[in-house]
Amino acid sequence: MKANTVQELMNHLAGAVRLDGDKVIIESEPALRNKVDGLVYTAVFGDGLVRETARWLLWEIGQALGIYPSSIHELYMAAGRGDAPHSFTTPAINVRVMNFNTSRAIFRAANKLDVGALIFEIARSEMGYTDQRPAEYVAVVTAAAIKEGFRGPLFIQGDHFQVSAKNYAANLEKEVNAVRDLMKEAIEAGFYNIDIDTSTLVDLKPETLDEQQRTNYSECAGLTRYVRQIEPEGITVSLGGEIGEVGGHNSTVPELRAFMDGYLVQLDGLEGISKISVQTGTSHGGVVLPDGTLADVSVDFDTLRELSRVARQEYGLGGAVQHGASTLPPSAFNKFPEIGTIEIHLATNFQNMVFDHLPQDVVDTAYNYILTNHRDEWKEGKTEDQFIYSTRKKAIGPFKKQWWDLDSSVQEHLGQVLQDQFEFLFDKLAVKGTRDFANQITTVVKQRRPQPAAAAEEGELAMASDLAD
Repeated sequence: MKANTVQELMNHLAGAVRLDGDKVIIESEPALRNKVDGLVYTAVFGDGLVRETARWLLWEIGQALGIYPSSIHELYMAAGRGDAPHSFTTPAINVRVMNFNTSRAIFRAANKLDVGALIFEIARSEMGYTDQRPAEYVAVVTAAAIKEGFRGPLFIQGDHFQVSAKNYAANLEKEVNAVRDLMKEAIEAGFYNIDIDTSTLVDLKPETLDEQQRTNYSECAGLTRYVRQIEPEGITVSLGGEIGEVGGHNSTVPELRAFMDGYLVQLDGLEGISKISVQTGTSHGGVVLPDGTLADVSVDFDTLRELSRVARQEYGLGGAVQHGASTLPPSAFNKFPEIGTIEIHLATNFQNMVFDHLPQDVVDTAYNYILTNHRDEWKEGKTEDQFIYSTRKKAIGPFKKQWWDLDSSVQEHLGQVLQDQFEFLFDKLAVKGTRDFANQITTVVKQRRPQPAAAAEEGELAMASDLAD
């Protein structure tokens, strides 16, 4: 159900929610759970003021129920000090496809296993090809939490808020401002966790590590200062830095020290990052073989262990972050908490699972779209299977509504398949039972928002062809 007017939207919510001026009153939570599907549908596919009102209602309902967008900074810094265990690895899940259904599956698994250390995230690049700007993303994840009865801090993260090396070389001020603009949009929407990725600016040609990392740590420090200027009162936005591009050479402890030492000097006592992303052998999306299957990947766990140890003991951070991990073999995941990895980013395999379980005619339509509209991206020497695997993510945005409207039986099947995978990962990453201490450590800031009086205008989302997922 998509409402076309604000009055139509409120009529839909009758018996579940009512307004008392600008205050949202929940009359019946069971009725609300039955009607939130129409509310979130309007928040995504509605137009103008009614869309903005639907998003505002979801925010206010979340606040009333105890669903609070929050920063994981305090939890990670507590782990760095030794005041919280570093025997778990927080899963940061990139919800690219079928967000409402996927997020519902995540919350069902989290509720079942009492998980509190859990991040929902989306990268700058993913916002483009999945057609999910920050305000929409927060609204959908919040709606899923309402639907499944989740309560407590809700950690939503901007992944790879990345500086394009190509655009930076052409006009560094314009490119840095594009990242700043995205940070502002995201924080205003409720993203209180952001991974700053200026690792694209590392230059391996100079002799010293400080010179190699200088542009990286300098721009990361500048973006850190900007976030500290615009973050909401009472919230320290959790920030991450990155010392090496995922898919490049493996990171080293001396590189970590060169980055952190330079970064801290530039911050001059300002609150900095709470984690550091490193490269230990993986790549985003995995390495695709000619038949479309994925090559085996080996993570350098000894390096990751040492980087996490140094990050905690020498710099007080939560630890190191592993990217590009969702396509690893199942036997690998339990090793991350064993070696003190603070966070792991998971994306592509969930997308793969959706494509594997969608009706074949739906998949064929998406592939035909890719072959027709993105053929110019087919690199010489790549098979059709390799091209489709690496490019099919670009069908997610154009088919967002069609896939949202799929028969409920298809949605339920996909939801169960995803929930099973999330439960497996939560178990292996040792985040079962983390809800209590996540709730206790995290400062929750309640934030009322005024009812919108006009439709919000979104500027163009600045993109580049060399952005990572």
